Amino acid sequence: MTTPHLQTALTGELAALERTMIQATPQIERWLRMQWQDHTPPFYGSVDVRNAGYKIAPVDTNLFPGGFNNLSDAMLPLAVMAAQAGVDKYCADARNLLLIPENHTRNGFYLQNVHRLAQILRQTGLNVRLGTLNPEITLPTDLTTADGSILTVEPLIRVKHGTGERLTVAGFDPCMILLNNDLTSGIPAILRGLDSQIVLPPLHGGWAVRRKTNHFAAYDGVAKAFASELAIDDWLINPYFTKAGGIDFANGTGLQALQDGVSDVLAKTRLKYAEYGITEAPFLIVKADAGTYGMGIMQVKSPDDVAVLNRKQRNKMSVIKEGAQVQEVIIQEGVPTIEQVNGGSAEPVVYMMDRFVVGGFYRVNTQRGKDENLNAPGMSFEPLAFEKACNLADASATPCKTTNRFYTYGVVGRLALLAASVELEQTVGLAG
Repeated sequence: MTTPHLQTALTGELAALERTMIQATPQIERWLRMQWQDHTPPFYGSVDVRNAGYKIAPVDTNLFPGGFNNLSDAMLPLAVMAAQAGVDKYCADARNLLLIPENHTRNGFYLQNVHRLAQILRQTGLNVRLGTLNPEITLPTDLTTADGSILTVEPLIRVKHGTGERLTVAGFDPCMILLNNDLTSGIPAILRGLDSQIVLPPLHGGWAVRRKTNHFAAYDGVAKAFASELAIDDWLINPYFTKAGGIDFANGTGLQALQDGVSDVLAKTRLKYAEYGITEAPFLIVKADAGTYGMGIMQVKSPDDVAVLNRKQRNKMSVIKEGAQVQEVIIQEGVPTIEQVNGGSAEPVVYMMDRFVVGGFYRVNTQRGKDENLNAPGMSFEPLAFEKACNLADASATPCKTTNRFYTYGVVGRLALLAASVELEQTVGLAG
């Protein structure tokens, strides 16, 4: 199995960190291989990576990736091979797989992602059908993707199986259930207590249970171990963070804990900036501790920014997808991006299946600056074609060669995926 290297848009001078990784490729690959002997990777995942020039770090890890439609067609063969490895790991004799997407049936681009994902899975030799948690769909229903393809989604049902029950759609008996629904609004009863069926990701990987602070706590351990192996400062790949809870943004209560957290993370970040001679002012990103889709996010540069939130800002922070209330946040060191694509600020998003990088794309936003959240209105996606398939950097070439630059992003993405594996191990049982 090989790791693809994507054509990147950046050709500037690389930091010493990237040079170190390129020279240490054999050591890195062996270290990762040994880690995967002790930990089972999630079936799939995506990682938002930021390259600030002085550090490269993951800023978000998604266990229900929804952008397979943004990947280059060139990634399909490798994605099929990686998916096959994941299927073999969980159910080697699998024949049928039930894919459960999100409920929003009018988002043609998301549906295009589902279509691409189903295509990858079918090419592994699986029969794939789509079941929906949407209560409004009571009969098989055709949905149209952004590119005009047709998807048929069917209502989920439970049937008796021995002394238990299994989840299915009419006339179909899957041994594997793959969720592309992040369960933000809760874990439906229909998914609980299934007999002899593998659910991936596990239910406690959904946002009803999962917390970003748990993930970055796991990543902190992974980053420190990796940095020790390479004899580097883990801060170069590891953003500072802390958690604040008991917050009611709508009513403006509980904000003191948020201010205290902001003060703490800013103070630690300033020390590192001074150590490395970074003259820019540090900033933080405050995000809902659960959830995706770029909701419940704000930038702060001072504790005072929290104290003077207006009603519109508080309302924006108070709810996320499907109206879920925000009471806990992660306060994360902001990592600016030095990447630009077509005149817009850009960040690479690395896609993985099993333990393999299968592709990626740039999230681009011409309306946002290098220190802002790019997952916001105005964003677009630039698929990255493979330059070549190779899991080793080219130490004989200049570090700014695109294969070498993406190799570093792939390493950081895999470290975040390893952290997700540790996180799921540490939080098993939390789904109840």
